[in-house]
Amino acid sequence: MEHLSSFFHALVIHFGYAGLFVVMFLGNIGMPTGTEIVMPSAGALAATGHLPNVGPLPAWTIVGAVGTLGEVCGGLLLYYIGWYGGLPFVQRYGKYVHFREHELERVHAFYEKHGRPMVFWCRFIPFVRGVAALPPGISRMPKRYFLTYTALGSAIFCFGLAGLGDEAGHNVDAITAYVHDFALAIVGGVVLVIVAAIVVWRIRRANRAPAPPAAQRQTPNSP
Repeated sequence: MEHLSSFFHALVIHFGYAGLFVVMFLGNIGMPTGTEIVMPSAGALAATGHLPNVGPLPAWTIVGAVGTLGEVCGGLLLYYIGWYGGLPFVQRYGKYVHFREHELERVHAFYEKHGRPMVFWCRFIPFVRGVAALPPGISRMPKRYFLTYTALGSAIFCFGLAGLGDEAGHNVDAITAYVHDFALAIVGGVVLVIVAAIVVWRIRRANRAPAPPAAQRQTPNSP
């Protein structure tokens, strides 16, 4: 999985916005491209100038737009696969996307009751978001609702992560220093806890020490 993530990250580095579109497209037809990592990484690449501005638009906004477009296009393809493939598709390929035939009727009922808002919220759930477009297609959700909720959720996801990546890229030195100080604070806290634990342990051990016999505690009488 780590090698796959490195491969898809390399696509963005070598092919820029086109590579980002491909990665986000594939991530929304069930492939494990690591979209949650790719988007902030692309935002950081925008901050360093590896991904250029387009006219007056800053690069991170282009990253967000390209990511959103890739997600919507990939999701739309999976939606149509579910729409036209239906039960035969689930029977033959459902195991590859963790979707079984016996779940089909439940999907129909679920999306009839909760489908429209769930299409939106699934855009923020790792792993689920990669196959979230299949059930709406199988359940024949109207395309206008599917596209609206998918585009809205994807835009929030992509622009949000791209903006965070851009901010991190511009402040990498400050973030590194903060992480260093934070690490020192953690180490110091651990040392204090260890010292306190040793002190408490010694006090309790001293309290549990057997008292001397009563005869030894009495002062000898004078002759």
